[in-house]
Amino acid sequence: MRQDMRFKSGEAVSSRHIAWLLSNSFDWIVTVDPHLHRYKTLSDLYTVPAKATHAAPLLSEWIKENIQDPVIIGPDSESQQWVAAVAEASGASYTVMEKIRRGDRDVEIKFSDVSAMAGRDPVLLDDIISSGRTMLEAVRTLRTHGLRAATCLAIHGIFADDAYGALSAAGANVVTCNTIPHVSNRIDVTSLLIDAVAAVRA
Repeated sequence: MRQDMRFKSGEAVSSRHIAWLLSNSFDWIVTVDPHLHRYKTLSDLYTVPAKATHAAPLLSEWIKENIQDPVIIGPDSESQQWVAAVAEASGASYTVMEKIRRGDRDVEIKFSDVSAMAGRDPVLLDDIISSGRTMLEAVRTLRTHGLRAATCLAIHGIFADDAYGALSAAGANVVTCNTIPHVSNRIDVTSLLIDAVAAVRA
């Protein structure tokens, strides 16, 4: 899903190829928060019944129950609407970072106003932690400014190249949903999947 356009000559747009493969192999598809940045719905890609369910309410509930004075931080401007919804539901304020990506593992992070987070509990929120470079740079930047250790909260924890170890070593508390089994799983999406499967099979 993440390779949804051709960035370099010769690359495959794998989101469409995988959608064709799955559509020809299964009767229906249910997933949690797929990467739909350049598609409106799963039906733009899949020819079988497909339903996406969303973990944002569970993230909001976890924040309310576990973070005393949260300020929620989104990775980039594209995430603002989603981050704002999670923040509102959890009764927290939010901000978004400015992310300059020069490569898969070369990311620069900027905050508009770090001083506004002083004394707060920063929660870095993203849908996926893959290489973890965005969150790692954000964690380091926050600590450089003397802020509290951050919680890194994500739906899908891929953790390529020991990203989890790097984030933990930087002092972050890493929390994910159990969409991919991992020691960081703290949020159970089973109820979402049960409801989505019932809906797609109705």
